Amino acid sequence: MSLFVYSAAKQDGTLSQGQREAEDEKALAQTLKQEGLLLLRAKEEGRKEGLLGIRINAGELIAYIRPISLVEKMFFSRNLSVMLKAGLSLTRALEASVEESTNPRFKKVVLAVLANVVKGKTFADSLKLHPKVFNELYVNMVEVGETTGKLSLVLKLMANQMKKDHELRSRVRGAMMYPAIIVVALIGIGSMMMIYVVPTLADTIRQLGTELPLSTRIVLGISDVIVHYAIWTFMGVFAFVALCWRALKSQFGKTLFDRTVLKIPIFGGLVGKFNMARFSRTLAYLVTSGVPIVHSLEITAKVLGNTNYRAAVLHASQDIQKGKQLNEILHGYPGLFHPMVIQMVKVGEETGKISDMLLRLALFFEEDVNNATKNLSSLIEPILMLIIGAIVGFFAISMLQPIYGSLGNI
Repeated sequence: MSLFVYSAAKQDGTLSQGQREAEDEKALAQTLKQEGLLLLRAKEEGRKEGLLGIRINAGELIAYIRPISLVEKMFFSRNLSVMLKAGLSLTRALEASVEESTNPRFKKVVLAVLANVVKGKTFADSLKLHPKVFNELYVNMVEVGETTGKLSLVLKLMANQMKKDHELRSRVRGAMMYPAIIVVALIGIGSMMMIYVVPTLADTIRQLGTELPLSTRIVLGISDVIVHYAIWTFMGVFAFVALCWRALKSQFGKTLFDRTVLKIPIFGGLVGKFNMARFSRTLAYLVTSGVPIVHSLEITAKVLGNTNYRAAVLHASQDIQKGKQLNEILHGYPGLFHPMVIQMVKVGEETGKISDMLLRLALFFEEDVNNATKNLSSLIEPILMLIIGAIVGFFAISMLQPIYGSLGNI
C-alpha cells in the first residue's frame, strides 16, 4: 500500500484534498468514486526521485511529447455521443472517457474539462480553455448542441467530420510518400557519387590534357565544393532550408506558396479538391447545427489549409452581411471554386436545402480525392523516371565525353 496526496472534486463542484492509502492511483480513484468524489490529481508520498529531484519515465515522456492525434479526438467524440444517447449524464460520460483514454496528455485535458463541468461551467466553455486540442469549430458545434439539446447528435457529426478529415489527409500523405522517398534517395545517391566517384574520375580526366566541356566543369566544380568545403556546404544547405521554413511561416510566404501549389499540374487540382471537400462538409455541419451562415463561414475559413481558400471564404462571410448570395460571391473566384460548387450552392439557396447540397458536394469531392490519390503514383512514376534518366544521362555524358574526345584525338 502507498500513501497518496490527492485532490478531488465533489458533486457540487467544491474541491477536497487529503491523504489516502491505496495500492495504486487507479485503486484510489475507484475508492474516491464510491464516496462521490472525482479524483483530479494524486501524488505518491515517499516516491523516489531521480537526478535533481526529477523522476523521469521514458514511456511517459514519449507519451507527453507525442501530440494528441485526430483519431483520439474522433474516438472521444464518438464514444461521448454514444454514452449521452444511452442516457448517461455528461459528467459520467466524461469520467468514462478519462478511464478509456490511453494518451496521458489527452487524459489530462479531458480530466480538466470534467473538473470544470463539475464546477458548473458549460461543456463548451470548458473545451474553450484548451484551444490547441479543441478548435473553434469543435467548440462552436458543442455550444450549439448544448443550446438546442442535441449534444449527442452534434458530437456524432464532429466524429464523422474528423473521420473524413483523417481519411483525406491519410490518402494525400500516402500518395506523396512514394515521390518523397524517390527524391530523398536520389539526393543521397547523388551526394555519394559527388563525394566518392567523381573525385576518382576527375584525376583521370584532368590528366588527359584536353579542354573540358562546360557540363564536365560543372560536375567537377560541384564535387570539389562538396568534398573540400563539406562543413560550409552543409551549413549553407541548412541555412537555406531554415530560411525557406521561416518564409513559409510568414503570412506572405505562406500565401505565395499556397498560390504556387495551386498552379502545379496534378498537385494543384488535388489541393483544390481537398479544400473544397473540407469547405463543403464543414459548412454543411455548421449550418445543419443551427450556426448562423456568417459565423459558419468564419469558422469554416479557419479550418481550411490553403490561405487562398481561407481568404475567399472570409471575404464571403463579409459580403453575405451586405445582402449578397453565397453562390454569387463564390462565382467571383473561378480559379478556386469548381463551377459545380457554385451551381449546387445556388440550387441549395433557392430551395432552402443548402446543407444537403453541401454534403453531396463533400461526398463527391472526397471520392474524387480518393480516386486521384489512387492514380497519383502511376502518374508521377513516369515523370520521376524521366527526371532521374535526365540526371543520370547528364552525369554520364559529362564524365565520359572528355574520355571519348581524347581517344578520338589519338
